[in-house]
Amino acid sequence: MTVLRSVEELEAVYGHPKGGAVFKEITFLNAHYRAFIEASPFVVLASAGPGGLDCSPKGDGPGFVRVLDDNTLAIPDRPGNNRIDTLRNLVVDPRLALLFFVPSRSETLRVNGRAVISIDGELLASFAVEGRPPRSIIRVTVEAAYVHCAKAFMRSKLWDRVAKGERPDLPSMGEMMALLSQHSVDAAAYDREAPERLKATLY
Repeated sequence: MTVLRSVEELEAVYGHPKGGAVFKEITFLNAHYRAFIEASPFVVLASAGPGGLDCSPKGDGPGFVRVLDDNTLAIPDRPGNNRIDTLRNLVVDPRLALLFFVPSRSETLRVNGRAVISIDGELLASFAVEGRPPRSIIRVTVEAAYVHCAKAFMRSKLWDRVAKGERPDLPSMGEMMALLSQHSVDAAAYDREAPERLKATLY
């Protein structure tokens, strides 16, 4: 197997970025990048720490990631599985990467930066939904922002598949949990109760 083991070897195969691949990366949020974030209901957050890597989905209404200014974002940490893998990483290594999605748009927006975990009462209250504030806010200082072109979505036809209502025949969450728990979880009951359970714990 022939593998590439250095930057020099990579560049011999791929060359150097040029044109838009260079100038569309900026160190702040311009008006267009801000608008993209404000329209996004879904972001994937990547972090790293002593326990390893983490890549977590975050979602809510469009603009749930708040643009505080051209260099700062605020992300509410809504209820999840309470593993807090992302937060465990960020308190040790503040670096993170965000990838924003907007339905029907084939471009994505990447933001790299450094984060602190805030439990400021006033800030938490400002993110309350149905009277329930998040437990913490991930406050991000932007270091780089970069819009990705549409090629990945064009190749995957992701939004086309959504529009057509394609649903791959996959095991249900209950079936997955039953297998992982060595069948101590009842798959049918888990799936039956999931909609109400999830609704009750969204915020």
